[in-house]
Amino acid sequence: MNRICEMLGIKYPIFLGGMAHVSRAPLVAAVSNAGGLGVIGSGGMPPAVLAEQIAQVRKLTDRPFGVNLMLMDPNIDDQVQVVLDARVTMVTTGAGNPAKYIDRLKEKGIKVFPVIPAVSLAVRMARAGADGIVAEGTESGGHVGEVTTFVLVPLVADAVDIPVVAAGGIADGRGLAAAFVLGAKGVQMGTRFLTSTEAPVHENFKRAVVKANERATIVTGRSIGAPVRTLANKMTKTFAQYEREGRPREEFETLAVGGLRRAVYDGDLTTGSLMAGQVAGMITEIKPVKQIIDEMVAQARQLLPPEAFA
Repeated sequence: MNRICEMLGIKYPIFLGGMAHVSRAPLVAAVSNAGGLGVIGSGGMPPAVLAEQIAQVRKLTDRPFGVNLMLMDPNIDDQVQVVLDARVTMVTTGAGNPAKYIDRLKEKGIKVFPVIPAVSLAVRMARAGADGIVAEGTESGGHVGEVTTFVLVPLVADAVDIPVVAAGGIADGRGLAAAFVLGAKGVQMGTRFLTSTEAPVHENFKRAVVKANERATIVTGRSIGAPVRTLANKMTKTFAQYEREGRPREEFETLAVGGLRRAVYDGDLTTGSLMAGQVAGMITEIKPVKQIIDEMVAQARQLLPPEAFA
């Protein structure tokens, strides 16, 4: 049996990326019900809302699911306590070092998969006791590193003995098959699931991703140490101008505040932060989660030897 599937009790080694405002109960449960691993995006959630989301997912599925913890969140200690009390299957972590929480999580039987953009961080997380690694390439949407998925995944797979999940630039069975060949045991997808029927995302945002080509995204914020990949729009042009002018960080933060919420809930294509990966160019229609996963697995099975899923 696939190492990740055995560890987490899932049918397919396909994770939902823990996208803030997007990876909520309807989408999380749909991914888990389809055989993958749904992951709640807790970024910006008050602890009470996170607890409510976990309860809602449990009403919609009896299958395993996880929570993504953004470690820079001011409520992170309380969010961790919610996760510990709920005993979810696993957590992914980002925007910080989860070492201080790993032992407590594992004592409750919760698996820990840090999301990392570099080999050195993967090694540190493995030494700290992580159960697996999500190696996320710069092709991905949202906050990004600098190394491509195709380079990062095999380097991480060679550097650690725990299972690796590939993320960034994956949307179909070819990406799943390639990830396996590169040494990963599974994949994580955000943008592909963002454009699913079940995603609680405004239709304007979904259609913008479907219309996008591979050059439609832009990374802004590198000059202030906070690179983010989104679909290019009026707001990203203003960001780029601010960077050229060397504006103070506070002005960037003022411009960005509420941007993702405007994109997800209001469908604001002008001033919203349309976080999406380069793989948007491969997405041509909005589909139910189950269809996305079933088609992906069927395509990968045609490309891989039978033992790849064993």
